[in-house]
This record gives sequence, structure tokens and C-alpha cells, in this order.
Amino acid sequence: MAAAPDVQAWRIRVPASTANLGPGFDVLGLGLALPMVMDVTVPAPSPGVTITYTGDGAETISKDPATNLITRVAAALVARHGRRLPPSYALAITNRIPMSRGLGSSGTAVVAGVLLGNTLGDLGLTPAQLLDFAVLIEGHPDNVAASYRGGFVASYLRWAIPAFDRIEDLATLDYPSEPLATVMPLPWSEDVAVVAVVPDFELETEKARAALPAQYAKRDVVANLQRLTVMTHALGQRPVDATTVSESMRDCLHQPYRQALVPGMAEILALTPQTCPGLLGVCMSGAGPTMLALRELQGFVVHGRCRCRCRCVGGVGDGRGSRVGVPAATDPYVCAARADPGVCGV
Repeated sequence: MAAAPDVQAWRIRVPASTANLGPGFDVLGLGLALPMVMDVTVPAPSPGVTITYTGDGAETISKDPATNLITRVAAALVARHGRRLPPSYALAITNRIPMSRGLGSSGTAVVAGVLLGNTLGDLGLTPAQLLDFAVLIEGHPDNVAASYRGGFVASYLRWAIPAFDRIEDLATLDYPSEPLATVMPLPWSEDVAVVAVVPDFELETEKARAALPAQYAKRDVVANLQRLTVMTHALGQRPVDATTVSESMRDCLHQPYRQALVPGMAEILALTPQTCPGLLGVCMSGAGPTMLALRELQGFVVHGRCRCRCRCVGGVGDGRGSRVGVPAATDPYVCAARADPGVCGV
């Protein structure tokens, strides 16, 4: 009688992210205390590959490894390095990241897939190589860099992303051996916390992108560059100057064109530290529809301004980014994102 195979287990944890933070359009990213946690078991208790999924997206996310984004990314990564995923493994995914809400849910899945492929394929890739593959799939570095590295980051593409039709094509796609993106960590003040106000409707990134103009006035580009430069410094200082943060978070390049897509967005963007004590600044999270409020740690309430049902979650990520570790009976990170009943009055 053959001996039972040794069972190996890992826990992969990837935080949500927000991008832009107002003037940092396609530049800035911030890891958030909203996790996707994936427990990996090899081999699976039953033959083949099994995926279980709880939390946001549980009813719509594919549990088929041939179509699930995480497993497709993992399979493409190992195939690129001449290997295959094991024939039997189990994924138990717990997701707290709202889908299609501007909180980097697709980027989180891509990063999880890259980490899964590196782990199951025993590839031993460097952090730069793993992030490169995630950027290749996502097409831009802001969200995946924030989810992978954690904390507050700025980034830009060094090379054009090669065209491909399917994730599976990446197994043989030719792209530069040098890093696709440059990512720079930025200081984030311990006095600054985040509240994400999440509407109960989705906004597809393609629709939000389509709302943007093909060209911009020079004065608008200059205004964003000025504010971006000031804001990245202001958010790292203690104490934080609320007026400077609020004014420097104003944007001319994407938020004005997307306001019509989010009911109440114009009213939210009009909030200031003077009208809402404890507030530091507000912006759209990524391509929306979630709105982000930066706040002082104490004495802050976001008053109802949305003309839609919302839920509010708070917390900046711990700055450590994505991790692969040993499963634990309790994972404090899973509980790090909290409902904040005093945050939204809508």
C-alpha cells in the first residue's frame, strides 16, 4: 500500500490597494487593510484542483482553475519557466475586497496568482521578477506595486507593455529582461488614516477610462504636477497640515470627467477640513466608484453626502505588502479591516 503523500500548506495574503489619490493619476498607489487571504494545500484532500471562495465576489468568481484569474496567472508563470503546477492542490480563498469598486481587486488577484505560481512551482523568483510579471498582466504598476510591496508608492513604466491576447500567451511572450517598472516607496505619516466609502454599485474600469478626454490643456497638466509634488511630501509629515493636503489632493485630469458616473461625487469632493473637522482630503479611489477620505486618527466623522447606499471600511495596510507564510489558526490581518459605524451617515 502506497504511503500517503506529505501535505504542504501555505497562506498567501494580499492587501487591497487604491490608486491615484487625486492628482497622482496612474502614478500613486497605497496598500490598504483590506485583505484577500488564500490558504493553499498540496495535495488537495480530493483528486484534482479545488477552489473554495468566501466573501466579496463569492457568487460570481469562477471556481474552475481553467478560467479563474489567480490560477491562470499561476499557470502562465510556471509555464514561462518550463514547469507545471502540481496536479492536485486546494485553494481556500477569503476575500474582503469589494469587486469592481476601485480598490484594486483585479490587481490583488494577479499578485496572488504570481505568488501562487512561484510557491507551487518552487521557482525562487526575485521580488522584482514577480512584480514584473504582475505588471505585465495588469498593464500598469500602480495597484499591483501597492498590493505587492505595501505602503505608499509611486511608479512608472520603463517600457511599453507588449500586446497579448490571453494570459496563457505570456508563457512564451518576449519582453525586456530589465524591470518593466520603477517603483519608489514614499513616506506615509502615522497621523494619517484612510476611510473608503464603498457604494453598492460597480463601475467598470473601461467605462471610467472612456470618460477621459484624448487631450488635456497644459494648465491642467501643470496644476496636477504641482499638487502631486506637494501632496507626496505633505502626506509624510508630522504633524500633517490639513489645508495643504486637502488643496494638493485636487485633480484636473480624471475626477472632473468621472463625476457624472458616481452620484454625489461632486459633493464629496467639495468637503474640506473646514467643513468636516478631522478631514485631511478626499478623492476617488482608482477609477471608482469608491470614494476615499484621508483623515486624522482622532475626531473625524464623514457626514452623509452620497446619494447611494454605502458601506465604510477603514485602515491603512501594515506596510509589509503581500506575504507567503504558514497558515495560522487565527490571522490578525484578516480582521484588520474594520467596519466603522461612526464614519458614514448615509
